[in-house]
Amino acid sequence: MMTFRISEAAALLGVSSDTIRRWVDGGRLSAERDEHGHRRVGGADLAAFARSQVEVVEGGRSSARNRFRGIVTEVIRDAVMAQVEIAAGPFRVVSLMSRQAADELGLEVGVVATAVVKSTNVVVEVAGHDHT
Repeated sequence: MMTFRISEAAALLGVSSDTIRRWVDGGRLSAERDEHGHRRVGGADLAAFARSQVEVVEGGRSSARNRFRGIVTEVIRDAVMAQVEIAAGPFRVVSLMSRQAADELGLEVGVVATAVVKSTNVVVEVAGHDHT
């Protein structure tokens, strides 16, 4: 089974290593000690915890499941279109929309927004991981 160091688990969840340690110490997330006494979080345990932390969408229903809440970092408008960039944790999400939509949503730098992504084609890549 794949395991992760505290710092790796923190990076994957977008929180600090101290937060992961508090969750482990508080019993919210399980971890085992390796042969060197370092805490390691099991991949399946980390995935289950991450899934339990996903925010439930308030209000209406939607078939879109990919939501990235973040802060608007750039808005470029022309007469017809707008390009909106959102920093959602370590992720950069860019959306092209009508200028009218951007104006109606009040999208400006510093506004909190959620990018909702629905796609018929999603590429999944796996980086090399040498941990066991």
